[in-house]
Amino acid sequence: MRIAVSGSIATDHLMVFPGRFTEQLLPDQLARVSLSFLVDKLDVRRGGVAANIAYGLGGLGLAPVLVGAVGDDFAEYRVWLKDHGVDTDVVHVSETRQTARFLCLTDRELNQIAAFYAGAMAEAREIGIQRVVEHTGGLDLVLVAPNDPEAMLRHTAECRAAGIPFAADPSQQLATLDGDQVNRLVDGARWLFTNEYEAALLLERTGRRRDDLLDRVGTWITTLGADGVRIDRSGADPHLVPAVPAREAKDPTGVGDAFRAGFLASVGRGLPPESAAMLGCALATTALGTLGPQEYEVRPADLLASIAGTYGTEAARPFDSWLGAPGQAS
Repeated sequence: MRIAVSGSIATDHLMVFPGRFTEQLLPDQLARVSLSFLVDKLDVRRGGVAANIAYGLGGLGLAPVLVGAVGDDFAEYRVWLKDHGVDTDVVHVSETRQTARFLCLTDRELNQIAAFYAGAMAEAREIGIQRVVEHTGGLDLVLVAPNDPEAMLRHTAECRAAGIPFAADPSQQLATLDGDQVNRLVDGARWLFTNEYEAALLLERTGRRRDDLLDRVGTWITTLGADGVRIDRSGADPHLVPAVPAREAKDPTGVGDAFRAGFLASVGRGLPPESAAMLGCALATTALGTLGPQEYEVRPADLLASIAGTYGTEAARPFDSWLGAPGQAS
């Protein structure tokens, strides 16, 4: 299955605050907030939603095509992604802007305060899906992830016009999109991805009921953090997939991106959504145990062992020929 991943490509500046944000907030001063946090750790990491998802897909052997815009500071990052199985040949390089920056501060309770500088991402609207099709010879799926809003709308519309299946993942951009734009992004999607908060925001933005929205998409995947994943389809009861327990939670940044990579890699190999969510959860937990969204290693046998240990050996059986035999974890 050939998957194109359209969305942001960024550098993440991840800081850790040893205290709690809530202890710095004064209820009677919320109208005039001026906060400064002394952090004890800074890590500069490769990131961006599309690049994170493509990294995971590459590690699982799917050779995804990355579709996004960067600055002329992308050269080293490009080599990294290529070395991890990502096709970066259609990435647009801006002549005037730097690659996007994501700045995130995480406290001891894993609460986060973040800011995002779009930079070259604003030029992603100049990339047409037809160019990607010509490069690859054909696409089986396009994931439209958070990006320049005009790029998201363009790529979704081009997929519909060309009859290319697409997955909608508006997530962080829901706050900046109006109801008409959200409807245009999700209508006809084969897969719709949100977390629980984004699911509620999506319904508020579109003015639709859940059942009405399910009539417009194929399958709605909602990540629930430590509670796992909910899979919704029109006319069917929700299906819940528990999370894979984490031995250590170091950084939640990019965990949802890892889930999407595991899920899409699985359905790309013909597995049903319920099984796909299991691998997605296993890869998400792997990412949670590292600092940075592309610092985890994709170890197939370890993932298989996680699936078998959480969901049972029968649930893991569909992955045997792909991820290896149980008991090979390293």
